[in-house]
Parts: sequence; structure tokens; C-alpha cells
Amino acid sequence: MNKPARDIARHLGAGEFDVPVRPSLERRRLRAYITMMLGDMLLLHFGFILAGLLYEGIWMEWRAQMQAQLLLPIFYTIALYNGTYSARVLVDRRYAIRKALVALLISATLLNFVAFYTKSNASFSRGSFTIGMVLTGALLATFRLAVADMVERLWGGRIRNNLVIDDGGPPFRIAKADFISASDLGIEPVNDDPFTLDRLGRLLRNQDKVVVSCLPGRHEQWAFLLKAAGVQGEVVSEPVHTLGAIGVVQYEDQDLSALVVSMGPLGLRARAAKRLFDLAVAIGGLILLSPVLIAAALLIKLEDGGPVFFVQRRMGRGNRLFDMFKLRTMRAETHDSDGTLSTSREDDRVTRIGKMLRATSLDELPQLWNVIRGEMSIVGPRPHALGSRANEKLFWEVDRQYWKRHSLRPGLTGLAQVRGHRGSTEREEDLSDRLQCDLEYISGWSLQRDFAILWRTLSVLRHERAY
Repeated sequence: MNKPARDIARHLGAGEFDVPVRPSLERRRLRAYITMMLGDMLLLHFGFILAGLLYEGIWMEWRAQMQAQLLLPIFYTIALYNGTYSARVLVDRRYAIRKALVALLISATLLNFVAFYTKSNASFSRGSFTIGMVLTGALLATFRLAVADMVERLWGGRIRNNLVIDDGGPPFRIAKADFISASDLGIEPVNDDPFTLDRLGRLLRNQDKVVVSCLPGRHEQWAFLLKAAGVQGEVVSEPVHTLGAIGVVQYEDQDLSALVVSMGPLGLRARAAKRLFDLAVAIGGLILLSPVLIAAALLIKLEDGGPVFFVQRRMGRGNRLFDMFKLRTMRAETHDSDGTLSTSREDDRVTRIGKMLRATSLDELPQLWNVIRGEMSIVGPRPHALGSRANEKLFWEVDRQYWKRHSLRPGLTGLAQVRGHRGSTEREEDLSDRLQCDLEYISGWSLQRDFAILWRTLSVLRHERAY
């Protein structure tokens, strides 16, 4: 059985678990995509303006501008779905040019098709449209070449963070990838020690792909950990290469293959949409509720003079530990920093103002700051204290799938909470019910579902205050 969290919590010194963290290349790629989209918009308009000048002899000719404005939203729609803005276009010039030109031609075809059936193409100038298409295509192609040259010059052609972990398997390398030895860093593929998982989670942070080369007996453990970390993970497998299995990644230059064991729950667009949703709600919430937070802080301070905030270590995305903020609701001398003792309904440790804050969930408001910092999300699996137990068992001892709930950022509220799975976990079923809700939420995430869960949470809070 794993050591109780309260015993190993003493070894949580930040320096002991400090590991080098790669800067996020995903953010860099996202900025590059946005730059390309803005550049395409300007070049498309400029190409048609030049076409109007060449064909009609008029600068800023109105029909040419109209054609560009009608073409742009169709071009963006096609381009976003055919890979015109993807990682490969930043380094592969031919691929980038081909994708941009295909999107442009399909867009022009659709525009003319719609214009023909709506009988609005009479206002089109065939000459300026044709010239505009040729000029725009040439400008987009030149722009792709310039982008690829800039990526090579400024970033050294590195657009993805790839990590290879050697755990005793066959020798393996990927160009422009980081390489670490699991034995040198003292990393074991175990799933019953949150602090080992935290250390591994920090190593995997900002990695776009992680390939593990290990002995066959460790394949299952590493596959589980990569899934729980929410990263694109592969495990090198010599038997798979020998069998010529399909659905795997072939590394022909090394005569090896790797099983893809995890992809992460959300793609780039989904993560960007979820992050924008989080920031909009968190920043707006802090601004609107700042008077409530200030009043609550004053009441807490006036009651016993203790600290306003209670900070507790919780497990977050990728099984990485973070400090979660709450308004203090218990007497300072009775705080349970590792969460070993769950709070009961008539807990005598709770202060008078703390009872009111807990009843209205106002004690959770400081977690909006965790959301802004990127440690939490508005909606997601609720983060648990490391010492939390169900039937005297640590949560990960109840169900080994527990770690998979950390493949997304933890949330202020979640599917389990709106379904009524809240409060203490006296029975193992209490934890299992929450875990199943969390895994269901992760596998079926959508932005609409986040809106729905947030709305149901606010409805539940209004109902509780009414009674």
C-alpha cells in the first residue's frame, strides 16, 4: 500500500522535484497560424485590388473588393478544414503551397456556384476575378515560402517538442528531440505515488509527442501513464515491427515501430476554445464578484485575525501538483493541509463565517485566479486533496483509473457535481461515481457541454440559496 499522503507530503520541497521544462511550441505554432491567417486576408484583398487596377484601371475598384470580401470567409472555412493552417505547413514548402492553392480554388468554385444559382454573378467581373485569383495565388505561394524560411531561420526548423524516454528498451532517436534516461532521473512507471507522477508530469509538460523505449514487461505501465498525462504517447515495440502491424508509427530509418497508446483528450482548436471560455468567465467573474471577495476577506480577518486564504496542494493536469486557493473557512490551527480528514456537515473546525461561505460555495471563488494562471479550468474534474480517502483507502487505491481524470485541467465545477456527487466520500462507491462522471466528461468534451454544466451549477447554487 502506498504511504499515506500526510507522510510523504513533507518531501514536497519544490527544489526536489524541479525539472527542466520546455517552452510551449504549441503557443508558438498558434501565433504562427494567426499571423498566416491575417497575412492571407491582406494578400487576398491586395491581389484583387491589383486586379481591379490592372483590368479596370481603377484603384480600389468596388467589384474587385466585393469579390475579395465574399471569397475570404469561404477561403477561411476550407483552409481551416484542409490543413492550410497546420504544423506541417510551417516546414514543408510544397505542402503549404499546395494546401493554400487548393483552398483558394475550391473557394472560388463554391463562390461562383452560389453566385450562379442566386443569379448574382452578373455583378462579377470575369476579367478582374480571374486576374485576382492568379495574383492572390502567387502572393499566397510567396508568403508560404517566406513563412517556411522564417521558421527555419528563427526557430531552427523546430516546431514541435518531442521527447524520447529511454527505460531500457532498444536504442531510439528522433531528430530535434530531447532525450532522457528514466534511470538517471529515478523515474519508475508506477501509478501509486502522486509525487513520482508529479515529477513525470513536469517532464512531459509542453511536450507534443513522447516516445518511450522500454522492456516489454513495462509497456502496459508506460501506456497507462501516458494516457493519464494526456499527451500524444508512443511505446516502441520490436514485436509489432516484426509482425508488420498496421495502425502504428513506423520508423524505417531505425528499423523500429511504435504503438500509439495515447493522443491526449483535446486537439489544439478544442483546447484554444476551452481556454478562451475559461479566461472570459474567470476574468469576468473576478471583476463582477470582487466586492463579494473583498467583503468575505474582511469578515474572515475580523473573526479571528487569521489568514484570509487557505492554500492546499492538489493534483492537476498531467498529474502535476499545484497550489489551489480557497477562502479560509476553518480555524487556522485546525487546517488539514493534505485533506486526510474530510469535512463533515457539523464540523466544529468550521468558523461562523466559514459556514456561510461553504453553504454558498463562495469559498471557491479564489480558484478563479487558478483558472487565469492556467492551473484550473471553469469546468472539469474537481481536484482532490492528496490525502482524500474513501472507505479508508486513498482514492487511487480504490480505482487505478483514477489518474486518467487528470488528462484535462481540473475545474471549479464538473459533471459529477451537477449530478449530485458532492460532499464527503465515506464509501468507495462515492469515489467511483465521481470518477465515472469525470471520465465521461473527458471522453465526450464539447464547449456546449461546458456551457450547460456551468449553467446547471449556477442553477443549483441559486436553488440552494433559496432554501
